[in-house]
Amino acid sequence: MKVILFALLTLLMSANTSCRSQNKTAMTHEHHPLLCNPEKGLCEMPGTAAETTAVPVHTGQQKVTILYFTDPICSSCWGIEPQLRKLKLEYGSDFTIEYRMGGLLPDWSYNSGGISKPSDVAHHWDEVSGYYDMPIDGDVWLEDPLPSSYPPSIAFKAAQLQSTDKAIRMMRILREMVFLQKKNITRWEFIAEAAQKAGLDATQLKADYEGKAIALFQEDLQLARKMGVRGFPTMIFRNDAGQQETVYGSKPYAFYEVAMLQLYPEAKKKTYAKDWSALFAMFPSMTAREFSELSGNGRKESEALLNELHSKGLLDKWTTKNGAIWYAKQ
Repeated sequence: MKVILFALLTLLMSANTSCRSQNKTAMTHEHHPLLCNPEKGLCEMPGTAAETTAVPVHTGQQKVTILYFTDPICSSCWGIEPQLRKLKLEYGSDFTIEYRMGGLLPDWSYNSGGISKPSDVAHHWDEVSGYYDMPIDGDVWLEDPLPSSYPPSIAFKAAQLQSTDKAIRMMRILREMVFLQKKNITRWEFIAEAAQKAGLDATQLKADYEGKAIALFQEDLQLARKMGVRGFPTMIFRNDAGQQETVYGSKPYAFYEVAMLQLYPEAKKKTYAKDWSALFAMFPSMTAREFSELSGNGRKESEALLNELHSKGLLDKWTTKNGAIWYAKQ
């Protein structure tokens, strides 16, 4: 098992490096928090990026906890939704995941990488949409720009006080709002709408948003600083023996699977129904990239099938200038 995992990880790292070199663009990536680097697969905070140290393959039998440092408006985090969903389906019984907010955009005091105002982000988001093959409409930064990512982050911490699962659902809805629907998710009206759709008590959420959640958000920021996390997504896999693996940035699915198996070699990959109706029963919204990842169908085949289902009235569809998302019928 040790030899197989090490060989697979080495192969994946080589392939990922080759892929990045073949897909370089003219974009420059200095450290403005919203100027995410698709070649690295992450959105970095200003300052020195975190460095992760390779950990030898282990043979421990402990199950795994994943610390997931993210942000509601992190485009690279939106880019790993397909991989994260697949990991939950195949190994969800072998790990727990803790969502931690990273505080990507405190305010607009940054001025670096050619980004000095919200409108500068619009074209960048359109570019990374194509890189990750996940629909993102950058025009939100032209039409109703966000002053910070802190309000939706604090709202997420408030939602966690009610329900972890519903908080994750609310986060997904907020991301769809900002990335596809061009909604300024710092506005309470949209936060409340997302909370209600996720089945949360919006009145209680408001109270916690203005109270307990602020301190919880600060705790997440302090933890990120303590652990040297300066880019998102960062996923730190840990077992009960204290051994850990870090997947830094958006990577192909196999990187996350290998991290799991290094720390818990006894983990068994679960099978799941891959037909469209079963997948939409588990995930009420999916992009073509997500459906392809979860169903195992080719990317073009997946989009053709989703469009066919929509034309037959079996799925709803939201179309943006940079792609679409399909929804289970309510």
